[in-house]
Amino acid sequence: MITFVDSSVLLDVFLPDPKFGPDSANSLDQSYNEGSLIINEIIYAELSPQFPSKQLLDNSLRTLGIRIVSFDLETAYLAGTLWKEYRDSGGKRNRIMPDFLIGTHAQKVSDRLLTRDCGFYRKYFNDLEIIY
Repeated sequence: MITFVDSSVLLDVFLPDPKFGPDSANSLDQSYNEGSLIINEIIYAELSPQFPSKQLLDNSLRTLGIRIVSFDLETAYLAGTLWKEYRDSGGKRNRIMPDFLIGTHAQKVSDRLLTRDCGFYRKYFNDLEIIY
């Protein structure tokens, strides 16, 4: 089982968040025990401000057994078209392109997405299993 991990879960663990940290850590641990964990460049970029060096971020991801999987142009194009549909149907600007890139990429390369933002991803990516 391949689990794509959203930055919300990882930030809960890395910072650590007193409210969400324990549940996120448990979900992350369970997902690791059931298969493999992946992220993409967007998640990596969202994590980077919390680390004083690239080496520390890379080592932290390696310690958790998280691999980085790059997305391709097909994924980028599909994310763009989904974002346009969202905006054309009245979607607010609080959902930005990276949210759609994450969902589209997770749908393409993983079995499920581990996130705290379950409502959004369930609504727009109904072919993707969403867990928390």
